[in-house]
Amino acid sequence: MNHVELTACIAEASPLRYTPAGIPATNFVLDHESEITEAGSARQVKVTMKAVAFGTLAEQTSRLTLSKPFRFTGFLVNARGSKSVVFHIQAFQPVSDQVLNPL
Repeated sequence: MNHVELTACIAEASPLRYTPAGIPATNFVLDHESEITEAGSARQVKVTMKAVAFGTLAEQTSRLTLSKPFRFTGFLVNARGSKSVVFHIQAFQPVSDQVLNPL
């Protein structure tokens, strides 16, 4: 199964565009930073990832605030004609500071 959930901030967002079929689309660069335990040791994780949203989701995400954390859900595909990966966003929700920094 190809299902991804990622809490990240939008580092860059392109203006809303339309595909040749007339579907709204927005391209993003997402930044993620966290600490994960791997093999019993804490590891700092940093990821920068290309992402895209289509349809009404593209219209909604094109208005999101840069550098604010969101939980994105979707799937991964190879970029057209490339071996790089693009995260196709299917849903998102804001993340509260309480979730990011539990007491």
